[in-house]
Amino acid sequence: MAETKPIKKVVKKVTKSAVVKPAVVKPKLTDEDILPTVIAKAGKRSVKAIKAAEEKIAKEIRKQTAAEEDKNVKPVKVIKKTRTRLERKGKKYRQLAVQIEKGKIYSLLPAIELVTKTNPTTFDATVEMHIRLNVDPKHADQNVRDSISLPAGTGKNIRVAVFADTDVAAAAKQAGADIVGLMEVTELIDKNKLDFDILISSPNLMPQLGKYAKVLGPKGLMPNPKSGTVTNDVAKAVREAKAGRVEYRADSAGIVHVGIGKVSFGPQKLQQNAEALLNNIKSNRPASIKSTYIRSVYLATSMGPSVEVNPNE
Repeated sequence: MAETKPIKKVVKKVTKSAVVKPAVVKPKLTDEDILPTVIAKAGKRSVKAIKAAEEKIAKEIRKQTAAEEDKNVKPVKVIKKTRTRLERKGKKYRQLAVQIEKGKIYSLLPAIELVTKTNPTTFDATVEMHIRLNVDPKHADQNVRDSISLPAGTGKNIRVAVFADTDVAAAAKQAGADIVGLMEVTELIDKNKLDFDILISSPNLMPQLGKYAKVLGPKGLMPNPKSGTVTNDVAKAVREAKAGRVEYRADSAGIVHVGIGKVSFGPQKLQQNAEALLNNIKSNRPASIKSTYIRSVYLATSMGPSVEVNPNE
């Protein structure tokens, strides 16, 4: 007879990972569940102990209710109110700005008087005029640019450099130029020591300054015939620059920014400079502008509030 092999039982090993534990749901605490525990821990069944247990139960229930409400309630975003530009200024600035009537357009002289009165600085601040023009400087015919000698000057000590040869250098030095000569000017530019405010050159020497255009151009110091800094009469240009000749140009937004003097000038001198500047800008009106040319005019000191001026006067 053939021997029968014993039948082996195959037992599958169940790993721990295969066992799925049921989720434990914690039941809510009720008065009946908590009261016996709390009273038992109290050690006595006096009225005081029962009252303390009831208070503890009520506290636990309030906590559970508050937790459930917090889960259901969505957080509300608190939007902070943006402060106005005036509210972000200093205390002294705000006190002075109250004197300027909001939305009012002033005549030129009252505007100048108000600007000088509301100057918050202790130093002799510059009075600035900002003129918004209805031009697009991207078009060549609408690029408003010129220079003007202000009647009362600018109140600044202007340092003038003259790029000229020996013959012209002597006349420029006599006219009041601070730095004169070819070597003197080129050495300062090579060392990147642009210790001057205006650079004047004669036309025949402009090719020699061409290699410095990348240095002088961004600083606004490159001589230009439109600004009167490229001329054969160098001595006259120096005298005008020292007397208070300023150059202006409309920026990318079509706004002209010019300092018309110091607060110490007084209203009358500042008015003369402002009128001269406005008349010069009006005379440079592009022919392609058929509608309103000057949109708005504002006056302000270096760190003070601005006043809107009527441009049609």
